[in-house]
Amino acid sequence: MKPPICEICDKRMDEFDDCGLVYFKKRPSDLEWDKKAEQPGFVGHPPYAAWFCKEHYEEAKKFEHLTISEALQKIKEKT
Repeated sequence: MKPPICEICDKRMDEFDDCGLVYFKKRPSDLEWDKKAEQPGFVGHPPYAAWFCKEHYEEAKKFEHLTISEALQKIKEKT
């Protein structure tokens, strides 16, 4: 799992009260990643999930129905 660093502003969060992990709509490549993640000993951060600081978390949640690349573009346009 990636450390909690905001995908928008790069703020590092030391406490989980200050951030949230958002899972976005899966792309075909994300479904393939999920299959690989089922293998014993597999370690990694889902490519369709991202950390957000409390300032950006609520906005990110509004775009869960989009893929991560689409969502990040929309969030960055608003900031």
